[in-house]
Amino acid sequence: MNARAETARPLPAQPAPAFDRVLVLAAAALLGIGLVMVASASMSLAERNYGGPLYFFWRQLGAIATGLAGGWVMLRIPTTLWERLGPVLAIAAFALLAAVLVPGFGRTVNGSTRWLSVAGVNLIQVSEPARLLLLLYFAGYAVRRNQELRQGFGGFARPLGLGVVACAMLLLQPDFGAAMMLMVVTLAVLFVAGGRIRDFVLCGGTVLVLGALAAVAAPYRVARLTSFLDPWLDPYRSGFQLTNSLIAIGTGEWTGLGLGGSVQKLFYLPEAHTDFVFAVIAEEFGLAGSVTLVALFGVVIWRILLVARQAAVRERWYQACIAFGFAVWQGVQVFINIGVNMGILPTKGLTLPLVSYGRSSILVTLIGFGLLLRIDMENRDAVGRRRGAATWRSGA
Repeated sequence: MNARAETARPLPAQPAPAFDRVLVLAAAALLGIGLVMVASASMSLAERNYGGPLYFFWRQLGAIATGLAGGWVMLRIPTTLWERLGPVLAIAAFALLAAVLVPGFGRTVNGSTRWLSVAGVNLIQVSEPARLLLLLYFAGYAVRRNQELRQGFGGFARPLGLGVVACAMLLLQPDFGAAMMLMVVTLAVLFVAGGRIRDFVLCGGTVLVLGALAAVAAPYRVARLTSFLDPWLDPYRSGFQLTNSLIAIGTGEWTGLGLGGSVQKLFYLPEAHTDFVFAVIAEEFGLAGSVTLVALFGVVIWRILLVARQAAVRERWYQACIAFGFAVWQGVQVFINIGVNMGILPTKGLTLPLVSYGRSSILVTLIGFGLLLRIDMENRDAVGRRRGAATWRSGA
C-alpha cells in the first residue's frame, strides 16, 4: 500500500450540513417586512382599542418567537419519525377540528367558531395545525400506497375522502378559505405522487361543483361574490373592503406615500394589518415595493420547490411530497391573498404568509419552514455521506 493510499484510508470528517441560505434570507426578509407593516398598518386601531400603538406588533413578535422555537424543534427531529406517525397525526388533526365544534372549547369570533379556547384563552386557530398534520399524513399515504394510487381509483379516493370530511368540518366553523386550501394541498400531494389524470378530472369537477354549492349556500358568501364582481355597486356596505383596498393600491402609484403614510389604514380599510396588509404595502411603497414583495415570495417558493426536487432525485419520496405540498400551500395562499387585495378574486379571509398579522398562521408557517429546512439538511447530508463513501472507496 503506497503513501497516497494510506493518507486516503481514514474516512474524512463530514462538514455540518448547510441550509439553503437563499431560502432562509428571503423568508427572514419577509418576516422583517411583515413586522414593520403590521406595526404600521395597526397603529391607529391599536391606539384606539388597546391603549398602545404597538399592541399588535408585540403580539406578532411573540408569535414569531414561538414559531421559531417550534421550527428549531422540527429541525432536530428526523423526518422518518413523522412518516411512521402518519396515522396518529391524522387522528390529531381530526381531533382538533372536532374539538373546536364542541361547546365550551370553540371560541366564536366574527361569526366563525375557529379558535380552540381553554379557560377563556384562545389557544390556536385549529385549521392551521390541522392542515400541516394532514399534509404529513397524505405524504406518507402517497408513499405507502403508491401502487394503489397509480393503478386504481380506490387508492385515490380514500385520501380524498378524508380530505372531504376534513373540509366539511371546516365548513361547519365556517371557514371556506381554509377548506379550499386544504383540498388544494391534498390534491397537490396526490398529483405529485402519481395519481391518474382521469381521477383528478373526475374528482376535480366534483370538488368544483361542491365548492360552488358551498359558496352559494350561505348569504355572506353570495354577498362576497357579488361585491367582488362589482364592488362599486355598493361601496359602503358589501363592497367596502374591496373598494378601499383598490383605493389604497391606486394611491401608492410608483413609489408610494412612504412608511406610515397610508391613509386607508386609518379606519377606512378593515383588517388592514391582517387580510389586507398587501394594500397598505402598495399604498406606502407603491409598485416598486409591491413587486419587491412578490419577488421575495417567488424566491421562497422557487427554493422550496428545489428542496422538493432534490429530495425526489435522492428517492426520498415522502420528503419530496411534503416539500411540494408546502410549496403549493404557500404559493396558492400568496396568490389568493394578493388576488383578493387587487379585486381579481373573491374575499377568502386568508392571510399573507410571513407578512400578515395572525398568530396561528405565523406559528404554523414557521414550524413548517423548520420541517422544510430539516428536509433540506437531510438532502445535503445524504450527498455528503455519498461523497465520503466515494473518497473511502477510491483510497482503498
